[in-house]
Amino acid sequence: MTMTEHNFLKAYTFKSGVTVSNRIVMAPLTQTMGNQDETVSPAELAWYRLHSGDAGMIITGSSHVSALGKGFEGEFGAYDDRFIPSLRDAAAAIKSRGSKAILQIFDAGRISSTKILRGRSIVSASANRAPRDGYETPRALDAQEVLETIKNFGEATRRAIEAGWDGVEIHGANTYLIQQFFSPNSNQRDDEWGGNLENRMRFPLAVIAEVQSVIAAKADRPFIMGYRISPEEVEEPGITLEDTFALVEKLKALPLDYLSISLGYAWRTSLLNQADQETILSKFVKQVGDAMPLFIAGQIVTPADADRALADGATFAVMGLEMIREPNWVRKVIANDEQSIRYEFSLADAELLVFSHPSYASY
Repeated sequence: MTMTEHNFLKAYTFKSGVTVSNRIVMAPLTQTMGNQDETVSPAELAWYRLHSGDAGMIITGSSHVSALGKGFEGEFGAYDDRFIPSLRDAAAAIKSRGSKAILQIFDAGRISSTKILRGRSIVSASANRAPRDGYETPRALDAQEVLETIKNFGEATRRAIEAGWDGVEIHGANTYLIQQFFSPNSNQRDDEWGGNLENRMRFPLAVIAEVQSVIAAKADRPFIMGYRISPEEVEEPGITLEDTFALVEKLKALPLDYLSISLGYAWRTSLLNQADQETILSKFVKQVGDAMPLFIAGQIVTPADADRALADGATFAVMGLEMIREPNWVRKVIANDEQSIRYEFSLADAELLVFSHPSYASY
């Protein structure tokens, strides 16, 4: 197959006006490379410079929008203006050879710990512990704190604009705080932010509205706003596909540049209905139509995998672990040198790949 036959090598212009050189996205990888003061480290800057110019878009791992939103050690922050110089350095590194820089903004909520928060209590929609070993019972955010948290996402977006980023991805997936408000498992509030499905959608929709308001007021250039979503939860009660598609109907009417589906396998079927063999991706393609581009991740490794993802209706293929192994993936495809693509990782290549220490890659 020649490079001209790969649709993922075609440029794309988002509704915001940002154009990317190809439809391969470097996934938001949880790298734990940040400094102790929550700034971006020299190692992480080197990592981004290495990868710039390959994927059309590079999305960072989660950057917390509040001091209580930190989810893991080595995470860089976006919750204070003192982080703007660090964020500016990261954006410049990602953009150094042409990739677009997208800052993923999130709040971990109950997926944190008092140790990570240096003795402070973890928070969530309700005082319900995550149903997994080792997690603590959070404190429920009060009504004023809910509003402040929504504002935090807007303030993080302002900092991204000032620091030169090309956009933000609102992290509404992977059981973090936005998903905690949407889920009937973690959200058992009895105010306007909880209870029925309509109320549980209020928080994610309010975050999107706040981010969009800041972009409209502060951005002096085209600026991307994306949203990441997890379709189902295995907990009982938990998010169902019916819940998710009710939210997606709301999202379709909003000025989102893309919707990213968070899956462990791009062609996974329903976790809750084993009899349903239609892929989640297919369901989203039918539901979303041409309202916005779809990003899909999950074990996309080879050019054939990326071709298949786009053929099945995704607009972009999101790659995580393979980008760690092969930072020149797209460049090798363009050069018709696919046989040299690295599909295995060796510690002997760690220095070459700017892999300074073991990294937890999550996407």
